[in-house]
Amino acid sequence: MSQSDPTDHALAAIASILDAPEADREPERAIHREKPDTPGRIEADGYSKVGPGPMAAIRFKWTVRRESDGQYFVDETIGDNSQPVSNGPMSADAATRLVDEREREARQRFETLKSEMVGRAAAANVVGRDGGEI
Repeated sequence: MSQSDPTDHALAAIASILDAPEADREPERAIHREKPDTPGRIEADGYSKVGPGPMAAIRFKWTVRRESDGQYFVDETIGDNSQPVSNGPMSADAATRLVDEREREARQRFETLKSEMVGRAAAANVVGRDGGEI
């Protein structure tokens, strides 16, 4: 790796975005609609979670919808303007579990990627200061 490698600059820029204080980031949201007559039970229709990430345009969102025949589907989108990819039909419980699992997996992958990028950026900084390669 040379000091002028554009990949290093890109990784360092992304890492700096990921390291930005939480106040500077767009909020990560989880939307839960609950039935008023059954405290603690989550209403499946409309249940939604948004994945992690520094930019809304590349965040995943999972939303449960109920069809008129009582079947549930999970719509997965990326950003605000993508066409949903639907999974289903399934039960209400299976749909909410799928949303929770997808959000949890996305968060784990994001944290792994973030750690790798921060490590690479730190290594690039060491190389840049030393003027040589590791």
